Amino acid sequence: MGKSTAFYRNATKAQIAKKRAKDKEINSRPEQRKKRAELNKANRKRKTYGNGDKIDLHHKKGGGLISEHQSKNRGRSEKSRLKGSKRMKAFMKKK
Repeated sequence: MGKSTAFYRNATKAQIAKKRAKDKEINSRPEQRKKRAELNKANRKRKTYGNGDKIDLHHKKGGGLISEHQSKNRGRSEKSRLKGSKRMKAFMKKK
């Protein structure tokens, strides 16, 4: 079972609402929209966009993109999302 599946099975309605609000804020940022547009363009070029193959493109640290299964790409714990990171502290201050 993936991390997202486990979260949604065990979360309360309030937790889900909080997550959706956070996701909406993050996804509306200009830099995030630009990144998403870049990935969608690359996915279309590789003919993996919207065909249900469950393959995403992943940004590598040094630049460039690699194909990766969506559950691995979306379930990764990035340092910026972990408790105690500068990004999370800044996000929690806004609340």
